[in-house]
Amino acid sequence: MAVSFFDLTVGSYIQIVESSSALFAKARTHFEQNGIDLANIVDARIHPDMANFHFQVTSITHHSLAALTGIKNGEFGPPSYPDADYAELEAMTANTLTELRTMQEDDVNALAGNQLVFKIAGNELPFTAENFVLSFSLPNFYFHTTTAYDILRAQGAPIGKLDFLGAIKMGV
Repeated sequence: MAVSFFDLTVGSYIQIVESSSALFAKARTHFEQNGIDLANIVDARIHPDMANFHFQVTSITHHSLAALTGIKNGEFGPPSYPDADYAELEAMTANTLTELRTMQEDDVNALAGNQLVFKIAGNELPFTAENFVLSFSLPNFYFHTTTAYDILRAQGAPIGKLDFLGAIKMGV
């Protein structure tokens, strides 16, 4: 069975964005029940020189939904999202999931072979859609999702690997 561009992108994104949405809710419940200020979670970091939870969560949207938009438009750049509280980050993640679920397989598959330029700090990095997804978008997507998960775990959220994986695809 061949893997389509839709499967590679939207299929992968949906699984992890869906699980992220659920684990953010589970973590919020824990924090609220234990009197932990969600504003502190939004600004929490694993290490002082790493980006905070807010950046990690906005990067989930950026390296999934915005990545596909970039492939469609031929241009991608660094993320820029306004400040948001925990509830707004949850809503952003839920909206990303909703938008990913509405994408049509034929439309996404038609993006395969497109060219795009990643513009950052005065530099332009050319990619094919496939190389962008495989070597940049998916690695960043998983990095930032994992880092958001790790921040929540470090803050005491009772989440685990199965929460992160979500609904895995099985079959023979």
